[in-house]
Amino acid sequence: MAMSMELKDVTVKRRGKAILGPIDLNLGATGITMVIGPNGAGKTTLLKVLHGVERVSDGTIDWAQPADIARQGQAYVFQSPIMLRRTVRQNLAYPLQLVGVSKSEIETRVTAWAERIGLGDALDRPAPRISGGEKQKLALGRALIRDPDVLFLDEPCANLDGRSILDIEALLLEAHASGTRIIMTTHDLAQCRRLASEVVFLLNGRIHEQGDAMGFFANPKTVEAQSFLKGDILL
Repeated sequence: MAMSMELKDVTVKRRGKAILGPIDLNLGATGITMVIGPNGAGKTTLLKVLHGVERVSDGTIDWAQPADIARQGQAYVFQSPIMLRRTVRQNLAYPLQLVGVSKSEIETRVTAWAERIGLGDALDRPAPRISGGEKQKLALGRALIRDPDVLFLDEPCANLDGRSILDIEALLLEAHASGTRIIMTTHDLAQCRRLASEVVFLLNGRIHEQGDAMGFFANPKTVEAQSFLKGDILL
C-alpha cells in the first residue's frame, strides 16, 4: 500500500515558541529515510508529527490514504523501549490480540518472531528483566509482527553495544526488503550511511537539506550540513 505523505507549512509551538517549523516535506512511499541533526534540532518532534502523536499548531499533513487508514498501518519504536509488565511471549502477542488475530496464528507468529529477534529461549521470561539490547529487539519485533506499512524509530540504537546495533540493523533491512517504509532518527552518522536511502537534515527546528543519501554525503549543499558532517558544533 502506498504510504507517501506531504507536510505543508507545519509548525509545532510550545508556550508560544516554535520548536519545529515551518516545515514543508514530501516523503515517498518507499525507502529508508534517516532524520539527522544536532541535539535539540527537532528530530523526535518531527517523528511524532509524522506518526500523528504530536499536535501541530499550524499547517497540514496529507497521507496518500485517509488518515485513519494510514495510522492503522504504522508502528513506532521509542529510544527507550517500553515493556509491558508481562512475559516476552505476551509482549509479542499483544499487538496481534488488539486486531483480533486468532490464538493459533498468534502462537505461530510469536514463536517465529521470537526466533528472528534472538529471544526464542526467553519467551517465558519477564520482559522488564531482560537486557537493554534484548528489550530493544523485543520492541522492534513487537512493532514488526503486524507487518506495518510504515515503521517510525526514534534513535533505537542510541544506548546499545555493537552486536545489538548490527542485529537491529539487520532486522530493519529485512523489514525494508519485505516492503516496510522506514523513517528513523539517529545521531550516528555511520549508521545513517549504512542504512539510509534518503536523508533529512534538521537544524533549529527547520529542514536545511533533504535528498538521496549518496548525494547528501558526497556533496552536501548547505554550509550547515557541511559543518555538521565535519563534526562541528552547530548553534
